[in-house]
Amino acid sequence: MWVLGGLAVLVVIVLTVAATLFVTRSGSDPTVSLTPDASGTPHASSAVASRGDRDAADVIHEDPTCAPWEPIARTLSEQQKNGWDRRDPGVPRPSWSPQQHEMYSAVAAAMRSAADQTVPLAKITPHRVMRELYEQSIAYWRAYVDSLDTYAPESDLLALVANSTSSAIVWICAAITYGSADARGPLVAPGSPPLSLARSEDVANPEVFLRERAGVCTEWSSTIQDFNKATDQWAEALDPNVPASQWTDRQHELAASTATIFLNNANEVQNLGAISQNPVLNDFATLAAQYQRAYAQALPSYTPADDYLNSTAAELVVAVEQACLSAKE
Repeated sequence: MWVLGGLAVLVVIVLTVAATLFVTRSGSDPTVSLTPDASGTPHASSAVASRGDRDAADVIHEDPTCAPWEPIARTLSEQQKNGWDRRDPGVPRPSWSPQQHEMYSAVAAAMRSAADQTVPLAKITPHRVMRELYEQSIAYWRAYVDSLDTYAPESDLLALVANSTSSAIVWICAAITYGSADARGPLVAPGSPPLSLARSEDVANPEVFLRERAGVCTEWSSTIQDFNKATDQWAEALDPNVPASQWTDRQHELAASTATIFLNNANEVQNLGAISQNPVLNDFATLAAQYQRAYAQALPSYTPADDYLNSTAAELVVAVEQACLSAKE
């Protein structure tokens, strides 16, 4: 469990840092808007803007929800610094101290608030996969909170899924803001539309996308392990803040060989999504594959903003991995 706990801390840090990267964008969907209700809480109309999106998941170039998402993600990240970000997830509820009870209670309230504030964004995004990322963040935040009454170490997996889906949104928006989506997205060929779509009737009360372990979960895990081993050298050699113009000859050679690994892994991930017979898993797999392909295409002329493409793909893959682990056998 120490690995999972470490990942949770990492994602909290990522959200804290990445939240500072956002800028308010002037573009918006003229057909929908956020307006406060009587309590002052923003809400949207009951229409779901992405309901007509039946295209293949692809690199996202613009989304009106990035600006309102930033304060939600940032606020939750800050609230998780009450000790929850340094928690030992292996401690079951009966062993919690009074301080731990208070800590978990505060984070539960923060997650419920973040989930409620995210509902309008799920409604107004024009992109189906962005809606699914919002929905799964909502669903897994709430599932984690519900698990706290009888918390056991495996319950932490629910929080890790939500952390990965919400972090994927952070990186998608960062890639939009800093131009890597526009610069690299057109280099990737569009895919084929999915054969089936997830239902979107009740966006305010979404269900987790993996209640029972999918047949592809074992192969998904082994694919991740193989990819991590194959890219160990690249991870050690690359400082993501250094552009390709400053790389050594050895780094350029390594980038060329690593690009092939990324492209092959993208194909494998997308194929697993296609055979999963789970529309949300398929969309996450396809989106991860497209962002990974965009990153591979970027490597010959890499800039630091391109790392947001890789981070998006990584969080999507981890989200599925954690969801597999959290699902019933």
